[in-house]
Amino acid sequence: MGGEGRSSRKDKKKPKSGGFESLGLSPNVFKGIKRKGYKVPTPIQRKTMPLILSGSDIVAMARTGSGKTAAFLVPMIHRLNQHLPQGGVRALILSPTRDLALQTLKFTKELGHFTDLRVSLLVGGDSMESQFEELAQSPDIIIATPGRLMHHLSEVDDMSLRSVEYVVFDEADCLFGMGFAEQLHKILAQLGENRQTLLFSATLPSALAEFAKAGLRDPQLIRLDLETKISPDLKLAFFTLRQEEKCAALLYLIREHIGSDEQTLIFVSTKHHVEFLNVLFREEGIEPSVCYGDMDQDARKIHVSRFRARKTMLLIVTDVAARGIDIPLLDNVINWDFPPKPKIFVHRVGRVARAGRTGTAYSFLTSEDLAYLLDLHLFLSKPIKAAPTEEEVLQDMDGVMSKTDQAMANGETIYGRFPQKVIDLVSDRVREVIDTSAELESLLKTCTNAFRLYSKTKPLPSKESIRRVKDLPREGLHPIFQNVLERGELMALAFSEHLKNFRPKQTILEAEGEAAKSKHVQGPSGQWVDVMKRKRAIHENIINLVHEQHSKSNIEKEEIQSEITPSMEKRRKAACGSKRKPQSFKDEDYYISSIPKNQHMEAGLAVKANEDFASNRLEAAVLDLVADDGSGIQKQRSMYHWDKRSKKYIKLNNGDRVAANGKIKTESGARTKATKTGIYKKWKERSHSKISLKGTNNAGDAQESSLTGSYRGGRRNFKGSKKQQSMPNAHVRSEIKDMDQIRKERQQKANRISYMKSKSPKGKKFGKNGKKRKGPRN
Repeated sequence: MGGEGRSSRKDKKKPKSGGFESLGLSPNVFKGIKRKGYKVPTPIQRKTMPLILSGSDIVAMARTGSGKTAAFLVPMIHRLNQHLPQGGVRALILSPTRDLALQTLKFTKELGHFTDLRVSLLVGGDSMESQFEELAQSPDIIIATPGRLMHHLSEVDDMSLRSVEYVVFDEADCLFGMGFAEQLHKILAQLGENRQTLLFSATLPSALAEFAKAGLRDPQLIRLDLETKISPDLKLAFFTLRQEEKCAALLYLIREHIGSDEQTLIFVSTKHHVEFLNVLFREEGIEPSVCYGDMDQDARKIHVSRFRARKTMLLIVTDVAARGIDIPLLDNVINWDFPPKPKIFVHRVGRVARAGRTGTAYSFLTSEDLAYLLDLHLFLSKPIKAAPTEEEVLQDMDGVMSKTDQAMANGETIYGRFPQKVIDLVSDRVREVIDTSAELESLLKTCTNAFRLYSKTKPLPSKESIRRVKDLPREGLHPIFQNVLERGELMALAFSEHLKNFRPKQTILEAEGEAAKSKHVQGPSGQWVDVMKRKRAIHENIINLVHEQHSKSNIEKEEIQSEITPSMEKRRKAACGSKRKPQSFKDEDYYISSIPKNQHMEAGLAVKANEDFASNRLEAAVLDLVADDGSGIQKQRSMYHWDKRSKKYIKLNNGDRVAANGKIKTESGARTKATKTGIYKKWKERSHSKISLKGTNNAGDAQESSLTGSYRGGRRNFKGSKKQQSMPNAHVRSEIKDMDQIRKERQQKANRISYMKSKSPKGKKFGKNGKKRKGPRN
């Protein structure tokens, strides 16, 4: 027994190595972690948390769903620990979208449940007045989108961010891209110098020069999951079809392949597509939720919360929901429009297969999207293969299917067609529904126009991918649908594909001429045959020569492929054994190429939003004083903006957008005035309170103590905040007395009575009167 007791004591003393216990967190933070259900830190948390707690600046990249939010929230709550009334804002978290900011707020509340830290959320769509009320309560943490935070900074004179000691850029590559440059420039100018800066995203480049504006000091770069940028538990399926067949394919997938208890996220290119699909699904008896950038904030919250509560099983969104959104039991993602950038694809499909769960990502591909598919696989460093054709399947079904399964198990991506028979059946139904609905017809026209504009503005694929697409073999039916079709249907499909490839030996002119000759009809038809014979005599040899060259090149490619497959060791041994001269001058061990090996990956991770996948790597390193071509002159001209007030050109930061009327573009796309609108002044006059975030709270100690209890754990419901606003005589002193005031008044009364008793000779009379006075109590 004694031995067992000693061993148990030893076990108690030793904290688990690598667990949250070994980080030395405060008890309140540790209790919050346990309450959330976390047991062991994820790899990104294990790498970053000790460095953040030591005070280092961090630039961290890890796969989607790997626990990056907790990696910066846990050290933040540990560092701030408790609410300081005169401390001002001590932590700032910037998010690119409202939805991500809302999610971070919820997560902060859960982890900080056992602390009295106050959290304020500043996002577009909510009323400014309610946000002023929150800021008046002296929050410790602000979670904001750049546009709304900048609006507050321009409106409120007494709002300062100098006291901020902990800054987090969530989805940093998106924030430092083109869209937020104007807002970030102003926000960063307001921050103090002695701050800890953290940058987190699933897609970050290694070149930290792109984040120079963040003011990093000796940062630590942590990049995990570089080889597997997407979860290994995620299945990928790519389907080739025509643009007009997408509605039918989507309906078929949802009804036949996706279970009724599975939740699915559908990504489309524009908000018009969201509305169109919403109406189409409702006509078909399916109720989806929707979310896009311009949507009313309250409606957006309602739709997303209904989806989270599993009241609806489909959520149709634009790329506004591509980053950071964590819906726990999400099973599938469908890319209605294929994303033009590999980075966007990684973020979209990262919504599923999070935190060890499995999931599937389905993507629709038109003929224009195949080049983007090749770009994506260059970025992911994964091989891609066309599905076997129907003829190959019919010849050796078991062999072909086993090869396909093996290829998919090895990590190869298989892309293939939808079964045409299924598409045709559902297409007829969709066409009927659209024809009978005037609303759907008008929405379809709008979608067509919107998609045309979207196609013009999206970045182009790389030139090498465009060239490679032309050599891709024709794909067969996708392996998912092999079990759907019977052997007879497969034979019919193979026959129809064979018909498509049929090329007649005679041209139409020769066929008509032969028919005319057989009927002994005199006329020009006979002459056509002679003309074609003469033409064939001239061009037949050239055509045959081209065919031979094509067949030779295909054979050579196959030989090269077979040579590549053996391992490096075998090749080296063979090279040492043979006395032949090497075919290339390059020595693989010592040759330094002008193009780095990870060029495709870094190009895909680049922050600048205006550059496509095939951007010139040397462009940034070249200094052109005066451009010598049209596009260069236009680019230089767009770097400067004519300022009417100072009567001179001013240089813009990367990606700044200033309208002619001086308005600036916010993250939602709306244009707002850069100057004050006076909304804060009106609120201050109406509510008789003000925001003071420079270190002191104007509300007084009594109000502070009463609010602390009501705002525990960062809740956004303050006692008395709404009552004060609605009261007409809010400036009049309150008649309700606190305990100290009542005690003081009673003491004064007692002193006054005792004094009068001592002065007057008739003490009894005053005593009786004194008793009467003491009777009523306040």
